[in-house]
Amino acid sequence: MQNDQILDVCNLTVRFANGAVRAVDGVDLSLGRGKLGIVGESGSGKSTVGRALMRLLPPFASVTADRLSFDGQDLLDLSERRMHKLRGARMSLIMQDPRYSLNPVKTIGIQVAEAARLHLGHRRKEARDAAEAILERVRIREPRRVLDAYPHQISGGMGQRVMIGMMLLAKPRLVIADEPTSALDVSVRGEVLDLLDEMVEQEGAALILISHDIRMVSAFCERIAVMYKGRVVEELAHLGEAEHIYTRGLISAMPDPRLPVRRLKVPDRAALAKLESEGGI
Repeated sequence: MQNDQILDVCNLTVRFANGAVRAVDGVDLSLGRGKLGIVGESGSGKSTVGRALMRLLPPFASVTADRLSFDGQDLLDLSERRMHKLRGARMSLIMQDPRYSLNPVKTIGIQVAEAARLHLGHRRKEARDAAEAILERVRIREPRRVLDAYPHQISGGMGQRVMIGMMLLAKPRLVIADEPTSALDVSVRGEVLDLLDEMVEQEGAALILISHDIRMVSAFCERIAVMYKGRVVEELAHLGEAEHIYTRGLISAMPDPRLPVRRLKVPDRAALAKLESEGGI
């Protein structure tokens, strides 16, 4: 393993229903400092991969891998107590909708300061100061006012900034962002991605961006892993390299303002089924 390698995954498999359902089927991933995108339709297994890396799947999920290494540590061998120390401190997960990630009955300040106390060992005043500083860093105006607000009193874009700040407070080595902009207005999506890019770049961290939007991911990430039915069917640096029929179908299904069409194409399910029956997927 290279010294700068942060994540090394070989043959990751996730099964449900006593092994009858393979949600993730033999996924290989490697990542050092930089940005990797995982794309695919709903149900392709991309979010399950992210949760498997964080060890946040339910107890009835069966997770196996030939190798599941983070910073040289075997994640499958770690106790839940040690994983608890990693989450939020060395590994962070940013969810898609801050309305469901933030506690509605606690102020923003209490929640961000709690992260500072848990992961940085700060005392109350020091944690409050750290919370204010991170809100300033994610470009939230009037951070003191926002610290005293409840989640329902701020916009979705501001809530996502809060979540990004909270997750990056401890300067993690790996950040997994699961559809971080899908619940936001188009006008603020670019701002949130720019902010995420800036903070990850400054900390020299690895980022996994999970999304169904292959064009957005290709513009943001250095590499893209395309998932279909639990498998990575193709990995590419830019969309021009796409060869797999499913990847091409995803690209065709995305609207392109430069090339307007009356009706968008969809992946050829019959061709995919034939390819799968022949063992090509």
